[in-house]
Amino acid sequence: MSASNLAPSLEPAEPDRVWFRFMRLHQRMLIQMTARIRALGLSIPQFDLLSTLTEREGISQSELAERLYVTKGNVSGLADRLVQAGLVERRAIAGDRRSYAMHLTPEGRRLAEAGIAAQRDFVANTLGKLPGDDLTELDRLVKAWRDLARAVDAN
Repeated sequence: MSASNLAPSLEPAEPDRVWFRFMRLHQRMLIQMTARIRALGLSIPQFDLLSTLTEREGISQSELAERLYVTKGNVSGLADRLVQAGLVERRAIAGDRRSYAMHLTPEGRRLAEAGIAAQRDFVANTLGKLPGDDLTELDRLVKAWRDLARAVDAN
């Protein structure tokens, strides 16, 4: 990528155009990451669940649903498939006969770590190539946008 592609635009920004650029970028990145994760034999939801367990193993399916922003039913079906594939184990939680702690198997951990490495590589080769000051400014802007979206939800 040439430096001219990273130069700031002199045209005034319009919220609608910025929105569409952002959504197109999101779609492009999702397609690119999906291909990398599929090369490991996983879907994005499967990778999300496995990578979440690398952060905090032994959580319940309810906690997983909260962390993944999906329903408990979605996590249950996804977990069933990952258990059948030998990537996740359900272990009984002492004193709670209705809930199970979710744990990675060695193969599940290997695939999660491979997916995380692919994700880090993708980020390093895209976002990581922005100058530090630009990255800091982008982070500030994304947080501000996130806060505005949260405020809309709160109303």
